[in-house]
Amino acid sequence: MTESDATSAQSSEEEIERGRVLTGWSLRLAQFLCVLITLAGLAFVLDLFFYFDIALYREQFFGLLYGLCFSAGFLLFPGRKSDARRRVPIYDYLLAALGLTVGLYVLIAWPAIVLTLGIITSTKVALGAIAILLILELTRRIFGWPLVILAAIFILYAHFNYLLPGALGGRGVSWERLTVSLYLDTGSMLGRIAGVIFAMVFAFILFGRLLFATGGAAFFTDLSLALMGRRRGGPAKVSVIASGLFGTLSGSASSNVVITGQITIPLMKRTGYRASVAAAVESVASSGGSLMPPIMGATAFLIADFIRIPYREIVAAALLPALLYYISLFLQVDLEAAKAGLKGDRTGAMPKLVRVLGLGWAFIVPLGVLIYCLFVVFISPAKSALIAAAVLLGVALLHGLALRLLTGKKDAIPVRAILGTVESTGRLLVEIGVIGAVAGLVIGVVSLTSLGQTFSQILLSVSDGNLWLLLILTAFASIILGMSMPITASYVILAVLAAPALKSAGVTDIAAHLFIFYFALMSFITPPVCVAVYIAAAIARAKPLETAVHAMKLGVVAYIVPFIFVTNEALLLKGPLWEIVFVGVSCIIGFWGLAIALQGHLYDRLATWLRLLIGLGGIATLTNPVAPKLSGMVLVTLCILGLFFLARRSAGRPQTTP
Repeated sequence: MTESDATSAQSSEEEIERGRVLTGWSLRLAQFLCVLITLAGLAFVLDLFFYFDIALYREQFFGLLYGLCFSAGFLLFPGRKSDARRRVPIYDYLLAALGLTVGLYVLIAWPAIVLTLGIITSTKVALGAIAILLILELTRRIFGWPLVILAAIFILYAHFNYLLPGALGGRGVSWERLTVSLYLDTGSMLGRIAGVIFAMVFAFILFGRLLFATGGAAFFTDLSLALMGRRRGGPAKVSVIASGLFGTLSGSASSNVVITGQITIPLMKRTGYRASVAAAVESVASSGGSLMPPIMGATAFLIADFIRIPYREIVAAALLPALLYYISLFLQVDLEAAKAGLKGDRTGAMPKLVRVLGLGWAFIVPLGVLIYCLFVVFISPAKSALIAAAVLLGVALLHGLALRLLTGKKDAIPVRAILGTVESTGRLLVEIGVIGAVAGLVIGVVSLTSLGQTFSQILLSVSDGNLWLLLILTAFASIILGMSMPITASYVILAVLAAPALKSAGVTDIAAHLFIFYFALMSFITPPVCVAVYIAAAIARAKPLETAVHAMKLGVVAYIVPFIFVTNEALLLKGPLWEIVFVGVSCIIGFWGLAIALQGHLYDRLATWLRLLIGLGGIATLTNPVAPKLSGMVLVTLCILGLFFLARRSAGRPQTTP
């Protein structure tokens, strides 16, 4: 099975599992709504109405896009798993109509709403209540109960907080004011979250979908195979590289595991990796994709919006920690392969790098254009993504035309796949739009009740001014709140609840937000609710708990690096060059020592005392004081060099038989 076949098959499986497989006019209606979502998003990002001298508030676009997303959502996702998958019941058509209505009301009436926002009317209250209930129901259908329960707790708290004692108590917000504020206030679902999702996230979704539609998935996989397929533990290293490339575009650990894991996990098992290790490698590699610049899924745009700094600064700060994450994972994968005696592929079946790059120039050019637009000429992220998408479309058509002329293949130009991108982008935006809406409700409650400030004060009070205790508490809170939730939603909630506490303790904005982002993401591989691990274990037919233990070991960097960059911002590329280089090199040595200690192998199996010694040296290397850091670096380096020379001496001795 080819990569594209595997991806298509898995996409079909996902659709059957999570959504309806529509036919007939219900299918055409859903497709029409998804296409409208994409076209409306394009109009918003490109400011098309400005060129026709039509003045529209951005909130009117948000209302239209939310309405289309809600309407399409009730057609695409059934209320229960037992519901008929090929038929839309009457009540879902009614809910779809209501979803469109609450959005169109904002589109049509917003100029008047702006002038009367403080006035509560029965129409606003009724539509606000309907909108909130529709959002919660769609969230339940698409993402399950945990996020619904969390959002409901926030909403109930806003009304009933007058019953609570102490710092969490308040005056309470009337139901009428609460529903109108959550529905129409620009500090709620029509605020910054909508702006990020319907502009930057939408543009990158379109670019990513177009990239995959034109064969980008196969290119990334072939590139990974060409680079690492012939090396020791090649399939696992392919998983590390391919999942990082996919993940930075998709931003979803779960979907990343589903797409790349179908190929990499069976490959790893066939070459000798245990099922639990293969699943752990894939889950950790896929989860780290959201940490890897330049795109980092959707969350990097949200971080930039929350702390009001250019997106390129977020990407620059995230680069070195992300590289350390994948370097450490790569080292552990290599040591695991050495420990198991695995060899690289020497059959010649792996693709040639020159050939892969020659055939894949159509994907390299637009990625180069994207990076140029973002980091050289500083065009906005949304417009940069659309420019890259336009370049990708042009070179893909030229590439396909050239192949057709040279080979005679009639399907060399993927016209149908490209046209399907318009619909698939809208469909994916339905899910992300619902995340944005429910996250907007939470932000609205926090704004109305000052809950963020209260929660921060509680964290500061419990930690009693101790920064390390505050960081540990925040890390635990981030992992717990991130469980069973999309990373975008969990980050937004943590950004308004936990990040202010860190900033009050003296942590800089960018370090605080990256800290909670890292630990929210680690919920995907941390038991008991480690979604990425469960999916990978199901593909590998491995035990989930055993897989989770391996995943936590492989992903150890992500649990340590945030504590380092909070206390030493050189890791975020802040400060003089010599300090950045020194911290980067010391971290590589430290994590190399930890990888050796965790795997218990370097050239040969290590004695327990030696593992402990190297592990302690690695930990010392990762501390901030100069003396223990230098001591740890020397200790780890001497141990590695000593083991290297011992291995060479043993290899040079003549073998004797008893």
